[in-house]
Amino acid sequence: MQTIRSLLFNVYFFAWLIFVLLLMWLFLPFPRAVMQEVVRVWSRGLQVGARLLVGIRYEVRGRENLPAGAAVIASKHQSAWDTAIFYMLLPDPIYIMKQELMRIPLWGWYARKCQAIGVDRAGGASALKAMVRDTLAALDRDRQVIIFPEGTRTPPGTRRPYHPGVAAIYARSAAPLVPVALNSGLFWGRRSFLKHPGTITLEFLEPIPPGLPRKAFVAALQDRIETGTDRLVAEARQRFDLPPPDAEKVPEKVPGTF
Repeated sequence: MQTIRSLLFNVYFFAWLIFVLLLMWLFLPFPRAVMQEVVRVWSRGLQVGARLLVGIRYEVRGRENLPAGAAVIASKHQSAWDTAIFYMLLPDPIYIMKQELMRIPLWGWYARKCQAIGVDRAGGASALKAMVRDTLAALDRDRQVIIFPEGTRTPPGTRRPYHPGVAAIYARSAAPLVPVALNSGLFWGRRSFLKHPGTITLEFLEPIPPGLPRKAFVAALQDRIETGTDRLVAEARQRFDLPPPDAEKVPEKVPGTF
């Protein structure tokens, strides 16, 4: 039964995405705020489909840790779900993403319209400086910049080195930096066809205090995100009937999944 429900959701995911991408074309001449609202509608539709078709809900903890205006949101990244949810939770989010995504027809045009921040990961120091510059400009406009420090999705229980971009932003910005833990990969796995019913938990953790040396900052950020994520994963495993960790391992490339 879950296989059928997952198939229906995968069809819905792509159909909804294509529909919204085509619809967005009509809004390109309008101001950025209008395009942001269209993306928010896409995110809401995605959450509705996940709930109705595969039984995935979500809960948010730690909202009291969010500042009223500008902030850097440094989040664990386990699932495609993470790339949409912040439009449901923040007033004016901007994602930092790979530069390659900005070159995709339609998708890249809309990302630029929303003033997403592209990063050329092969660009070295100049690319890092450009990312920091663009991030500071967004923060000056009271926006919330979302960065995934590991740079890619990682299955639950997996850790990758944190890229230097988040430390560079922290060193240059006076905006609060809020770590985020989550367990989305248990229900909507990386490159996994099957989706599992349950409740994804996302938690905004206590902000990192300003002024820490680089190594101390990275250590504190990793500890908060990874410890919080491990806790949420353990809670979900006790609460829901989920596959064992070995079942979540997938080949590096599985055609037709996301």
